[in-house]
Amino acid sequence: MGKRNENIITVIDLGSAKTLALVVEATNAGLRYRGHGISPSAGTRRGVIVDLESAGKSVAEAVARAEKSSGIALDSAVVGVSGPHIRSGNSYGVISLGSRARELTTADVQAAGARARDIEMPEDREILHLLTQEFVVDDQDGVKQPVGMLARQLEVRVHVITAAHSAVQNIVTSLNRVGMHVEDTIYEALACSESVLRGEERELGAAVIDIGAGTADIAVVRDDVVIHSGVVPLGGLNFTRDVAYGLETPVAEAENLKRQFGCSIVTNISEQNEIEVPSVGDRPPRMMRQRDLAEILEPRARELMELLRDDLHRAGVLEKLGGGIILTGGAARLPSLLDTCEDILRRPARLGLPLGMAQLPVELQEPEYAAAIGMVFYTQRARVLKRKEKEETGFGARVRALFVRGNAG
Repeated sequence: MGKRNENIITVIDLGSAKTLALVVEATNAGLRYRGHGISPSAGTRRGVIVDLESAGKSVAEAVARAEKSSGIALDSAVVGVSGPHIRSGNSYGVISLGSRARELTTADVQAAGARARDIEMPEDREILHLLTQEFVVDDQDGVKQPVGMLARQLEVRVHVITAAHSAVQNIVTSLNRVGMHVEDTIYEALACSESVLRGEERELGAAVIDIGAGTADIAVVRDDVVIHSGVVPLGGLNFTRDVAYGLETPVAEAENLKRQFGCSIVTNISEQNEIEVPSVGDRPPRMMRQRDLAEILEPRARELMELLRDDLHRAGVLEKLGGGIILTGGAARLPSLLDTCEDILRRPARLGLPLGMAQLPVELQEPEYAAAIGMVFYTQRARVLKRKEKEETGFGARVRALFVRGNAG
């Protein structure tokens, strides 16, 4: 293997259907694809690990293929987190700066953030993300960067995403067992928002719905900040199993039928269309109406969209989606699902394709890879911000030292 590059970003998407390891290099010219590996997932259900050994084998296989593809030895990665255990809410933190206004510093911002983080939470849960929405400087709200402003009080408003500690720890353990260190964990719908949203959608308000095999994960962004996140425990595998039971065909064949001939609106299929449906066991295949398949898929599609609508309505964000709905994830490719979405949520919808990068293969430029590619963008942005904060802190210390020396002289 080649020499390990500190600019390498490795992400792992441990899904219910597949496990993906993606390797990208951060260069002066931008992000550049280096390699990837995909393996069938085992030991994972609805985004949660239920069998550590099986999940570890899936990770090891995907990582081995990514190493071969990239020529880079991999020993650490950023990993995605999803599942029904995800919870979210909004919080705030306030600090008083005294009776006289003074200039706000980075330390003040960090102190306010610490207050916002100090929320009561069951012992079995942990904070996955603490996402800044806005600052309130005295009575002025909507402030994005308060450092340097004069104030007597600083408030920060944040969106908090939490996860079950056991679910996160099982993911970490599954990677550790195959020699991979976990650098960070990222909520997958948040990652998708990094890779599929356009600038105007982030401002006007848009809901990213990542429909995977086991769950549909939600992230709502407005004014370029996250205002809601959530999970609906229904995904592509539910559609597939419905088809398997309804048409009495093996699950693998049901998946193929769904992909090739599926549709979420019965009336969009001609009454004359017929498809060949494999039987279970040694029985011969049968010819059936394509509408029979659509009649199975349509109720499940409507149920999914109704659950999503109800989640967004309860959060009070459904009316704030001026940028519409963006469906992504592998299950979002079901024909006519966008129409079903628009019919039930009463918002414009589009399919979310991930943003590209240098040398990214065409086969990865699809909705099912939006989470992994978004994790790369999220990680790179976080690394850049961390370096910037470190540089600014160092510069501030040097300036203060100059004043100290000047006063001492």
